[in-house]
Amino acid sequence: MYSHIFVGVTDFDRALAFYRALMSVLEIQERFCDDTRPWAGWQSHPEPRPLFLIGKPYDGQAHAAGNGQMVAFLAKDRDTVDRAYGSALAHGGTSEGAPGLRPEYHANYYGAYFRDTEGNKICVACHSCNVAEATAVPTPARRAVHVRR
Repeated sequence: MYSHIFVGVTDFDRALAFYRALMSVLEIQERFCDDTRPWAGWQSHPEPRPLFLIGKPYDGQAHAAGNGQMVAFLAKDRDTVDRAYGSALAHGGTSEGAPGLRPEYHANYYGAYFRDTEGNKICVACHSCNVAEATAVPTPARRAVHVRR
């Protein structure tokens, strides 16, 4: 669906450190980094696209975070959402919503929201049920009892 998503930054080095840590948790491979432009990109696997890019705006103007704009990354499981959120906050991000279920979207939506070091809103979400919960053996208190009469 997408070729690439470009997110503008002002402090490239700070943003680069933030996204390198976040993408490592999400297991998204860095494709390139050019400090002279400056910009950097990460790619999907196994395909070369879509790309996620950060860098100074092309027009040379200062970056400004957009109101109502957000980039959401897909996590393979809920633990990855939790770890990505922790990484984001540990690397200068600010919380916009701690990890948790968001049943207003759908029953299995588990997401976390934060701002990067430049104020861009980012989400990491998992759309699958928690395998541990789904495969757990019911406790006696939870087990349904069927009585024949």
